[in-house]
Amino acid sequence: MLPKSLPRTVAFVAGALLALALAQKPYDGVEATVLTFTGPQIAEPLQRRAPEFEKLTGAKIKVVTVPFSDLYQQILTDGTTGTNSYQAWVFAPQWLADFVPAGIVEEITSKVQTNKDLQWSDIAPFFRNFSTSYGGKTYTVPLDGDFQMVYYRTDVLQKLGLKPPQTWDDYLAIAKAANGKNLSIDGKPIYGSCIAKKRNAQSYWMFTSILGGYVQSLGTKQGAFFDTTSMKPLVKNDAFAEALRVYKATSQFGPPDELNLDVGDTRGLFSSGRCALSVDWGDIGPLSVDPKTSKVKDKVGAIILPGSKRVLDRATGKLVNCDAQRCPYAINGVNHAPYAAFGGWSGGINAKADAKQQQMLFDFFAYMSAPAESGKDVTIGITGFNPFRTAHFKNLSNWTAAGFSVAGAKNYLGAIEQSLNSPNMILDLRIPKNQQYQQVVLDKALSQFLAGEINAQQTMDQIDVGWEEITNTEGRDAQLKAYRLTLSIDK
Repeated sequence: MLPKSLPRTVAFVAGALLALALAQKPYDGVEATVLTFTGPQIAEPLQRRAPEFEKLTGAKIKVVTVPFSDLYQQILTDGTTGTNSYQAWVFAPQWLADFVPAGIVEEITSKVQTNKDLQWSDIAPFFRNFSTSYGGKTYTVPLDGDFQMVYYRTDVLQKLGLKPPQTWDDYLAIAKAANGKNLSIDGKPIYGSCIAKKRNAQSYWMFTSILGGYVQSLGTKQGAFFDTTSMKPLVKNDAFAEALRVYKATSQFGPPDELNLDVGDTRGLFSSGRCALSVDWGDIGPLSVDPKTSKVKDKVGAIILPGSKRVLDRATGKLVNCDAQRCPYAINGVNHAPYAAFGGWSGGINAKADAKQQQMLFDFFAYMSAPAESGKDVTIGITGFNPFRTAHFKNLSNWTAAGFSVAGAKNYLGAIEQSLNSPNMILDLRIPKNQQYQQVVLDKALSQFLAGEINAQQTMDQIDVGWEEITNTEGRDAQLKAYRLTLSIDK
């Protein structure tokens, strides 16, 4: 504010200069390219927000997409070969385990701590710490929060006289009871279960959501992928075999082409009223109230992932009944292990971009992540963005404005919060070469198993051999150390 004692002419000139300064756009002439995967989810909010940001700042941001199966390698190759076609990326934060040691991601610790608009402390601690950092330093800005849940049609279960599934056996029983019944919105028979199972997509995360309740019961530090003392894969055992059985059994009650469906396909089927149950991230919630596409508004419930009353005895490899010692976090005798699959799409900046581009891209990601913009984007189904801020859970007005009833919003957000707050949450794999462990070895074996090319034992053998090969190549001691660090066993 200008002092009243200034002469009028001086005050006028000062005010004109201030207006001129505000009219100037700090990033006029600065251009950059951001890479992410072919959407529309995830790419859509980037493509929509970039022109807004340009109007505010002058920045010209081009969004380029590639198939999910190519994204990891595209980023790594472009960044490590010196090509640097992309100045930033929106990707899975678990890949930081490979990208940071390769030196391709800019560290932004000081930037997130000093940017007031970002409101860093409002981001839920799990996403703020696990999804953005590596080695105690910050490298990404979270744009999304990811937990897998089960969705169910409330009207279908009511007509069948059934309650939401607490165990995976319950899930199968409901799917069987609903499958083929004339309970859809359009009069066609419904599918009991719709789960994305397409290879080279994002389907392998669905299997771990089923596996979790059988393999991890003593809390997050127990881990769900490897033994924390030997780095031996937790694969060749009765828990893994049971999860394979359930996973394949769901196909009996799904669409005939389920093995070729990705998450976009199953979400469309669910929101159109064709499915009684589904396993997915948070996207189905907002999609279910989309006035343009949804036929199931106010007919959808969300719950924490079902679990099991039997869990893995790691000494014998057998499934044993839960008790207070084996399943200390069980609810009504059921061990739940909610899975933080993927970790939430996040924005990372190329360490080789010039300083002006880096600052511009950080400001762009901060603009998208800030409460005002993200608070709306997480309520829109097509964005693929799910709640990750404290404000997202507390401010119901954005959810009701998007079409949720108050009860529906509380149910949806409550399922995510229950998962987020669970002491038995499964952390996604966050060690070097996690993409090869999961997206290559695990995904291939699961797709062959579902197709009937190999049986359950061959599937487990194939995954075990593949994971051991990666571990031995990278160095068992190094991989074990990294795994224990991600679980906070070692500090």
